[in-house]
Amino acid sequence: MTAIDIIQKILAENPHVTQEQVLEKLRDERARSGGLLGDETLLRLIAARYGVDVRQNAISNSGILPTSCLFAGLNDVSVEGRLIALYPVRTYEGEKPGKYASLMIADNEGTLRVMLWNEKASLVERGELKIGQTLRLLHGYTRADRYGKVELHLGGKSRIEVDPPEKISQYPTAEKFTTKIGSLTSASGTVHISGVVKAISGTTNFPRSDEVEGKVMRVTLADDSGQVTVVVWNEKVDELERLKANSRLFLINARIKESQNGGFEVHVDSNTCVNFQPAELQLTKIASLTENQTVNVQGVVASFPQTKEVTTGKGEKVKLTVFNFKDDSGAVQVSAWRQHADALEALKIGDEVLLENAYARKGFEGRMELSTRSGTLASIKPN
Repeated sequence: MTAIDIIQKILAENPHVTQEQVLEKLRDERARSGGLLGDETLLRLIAARYGVDVRQNAISNSGILPTSCLFAGLNDVSVEGRLIALYPVRTYEGEKPGKYASLMIADNEGTLRVMLWNEKASLVERGELKIGQTLRLLHGYTRADRYGKVELHLGGKSRIEVDPPEKISQYPTAEKFTTKIGSLTSASGTVHISGVVKAISGTTNFPRSDEVEGKVMRVTLADDSGQVTVVVWNEKVDELERLKANSRLFLINARIKESQNGGFEVHVDSNTCVNFQPAELQLTKIASLTENQTVNVQGVVASFPQTKEVTTGKGEKVKLTVFNFKDDSGAVQVSAWRQHADALEALKIGDEVLLENAYARKGFEGRMELSTRSGTLASIKPN
């Protein structure tokens, strides 16, 4: 019989008693015994005071608990699940400096964050833990995180078993626990979401209070229920530097926050695990361009580039390179701005160019044209 079994039996036979009251009595008994007695023994004493029979054979239990049964304050807890997120190792200072890492597992009832301390964190450093593995986590203890959610901690007495043979196919992937974008609200808190990247803004740098330069990037993410703006911060920008439109992006532990326009955004920071699968590049024919599209177009240069300095509507002077571009369906004018103007001004007629994340719009006399943005990528194959 586990500690949770005993607590649940106490609560079932004493409806007027709350879980927190039982845990408070358990904390008092721990202090009184000086740590010489285990939680199960102490809970049997507490149960007896409530008139509850908790004989050893009253309940049989494998000892492996579902995540939905966990709450803060338990010792000697064992769980199983599929590894769905893995965070890097960090160090901490103090009288006994050490290191820690964290991960998330999913079983058939939910997800759980797990903290690995010191030698357990070394498993992450050595690359022995990988997303997709099934883990059996033995003899941990539970605590509440700063948001009040329960998490499992594994220390020196804990054990980790990787891919128990009989459990490999039992647990789901993280996709089971994702929230549809159309169901998100400003009160959703922490979420797991998955979708296809529709647009990517460029990276903006800004000064931080710790005098380290910060980074922010915005991504438009969509699924079959809607789309949302994802705001990516600092080191997570570096992790997503190869992210492209049409990639499938999966976010674990992203946070919903109100946006300046009164709506909400999905924020990705150090507490978020990010994974993406590059999508096969979808090319758009020039003849098929429509207004206000973000597209990938491949073709050849059809005129010598012309570069000049122009003044924007905000009074900013920027560099602009203009050239004609064609494929087997038609031709279009390309306006390359700022850094793209520098990169493309040396093009020659016949050079093959791939433009990713270019913006299609109507220009002079209503004709379609392509314009670069900060997130546009240009690949050149010289003639």
